[in-house]
Amino acid sequence: MLVLLLAWPIGLLVWANGKIQHVDALSGAAGTPGQTYLLAGSDARGEGFSEDGTEGARTDTIMILHKPRSGPASLISLPRDTFAEIPGKGPAKLNAAYSWGGAPLLVQTVEGLTGLTVDHYVEIGFGGVAGIVDAVGGVELCLDYDVDDARSELVWTAGCHVADGKTALAFSRMRYADAQGDIGRAERQRQVIGAVSKEAADTSLLVQPWSQVSLLDAGLASLVVDEKTGIVDLGRLVLAFREANGPEGVTGTPPISNPDYRPGGVGSTVQLDPDLSPAFWTDVRDGTLPAGVVGGLPQQ
Repeated sequence: MLVLLLAWPIGLLVWANGKIQHVDALSGAAGTPGQTYLLAGSDARGEGFSEDGTEGARTDTIMILHKPRSGPASLISLPRDTFAEIPGKGPAKLNAAYSWGGAPLLVQTVEGLTGLTVDHYVEIGFGGVAGIVDAVGGVELCLDYDVDDARSELVWTAGCHVADGKTALAFSRMRYADAQGDIGRAERQRQVIGAVSKEAADTSLLVQPWSQVSLLDAGLASLVVDEKTGIVDLGRLVLAFREANGPEGVTGTPPISNPDYRPGGVGSTVQLDPDLSPAFWTDVRDGTLPAGVVGGLPQQ
């Protein structure tokens, strides 16, 4: 019995580590203090997800998870339409970096935007969201208004409901029926990921080995990580994520000065506040932000 108790978690880790898919992503830039994870939700067109008719792959979810040396962990959503300088391409919407150059160009662009060196890159396909939610038996999500959105296929009655994988996916993708657009979608994406992590941390899984296998299989099948990230790093990511979403953590967006910035040639973009953003990212790096929700749309 003792041998089995020891062998199972070790074997599970070895098995899981072997299933991880890797991609060249990191820039090789000099490190910055703490650990920085870039989380990207990829949307490969041609798989039934063509909400805006865009060809090629896009990243509709871009988040920075930072665990500082001291202070609170931060989970910061970068709006996909953030106006950014794309290395070698010029100014454009942030998510265009992935379409033009995949994970490496997205990493370089985010590093230039934030001043943080990305230590770990983690990408999840949209289809994987549904599989992970179903693997944990559904998650409770809350939204305080009715939705009937044809683009995302989300049909929702105001309140809190247990959502299956298909509904959770639509919940995290919907933006056209949200008055806050991309900012509101980012909030719901963090809610979905937080709900999944809560269910995955349920102690009852400790006595359900096959549920452990099912959850890991669903999660790892949809993940692609940088060439240096292994199962232990993903475990640390989960702990940092739970900390950021806890009462002592920091969540939100960078300071935004204009949600409809039109510099010409790239359409409507989200402009991060040029005066406040540098200090904001320094506070994220150093762990000096106060706990709670930060950023969001500018106050009138």
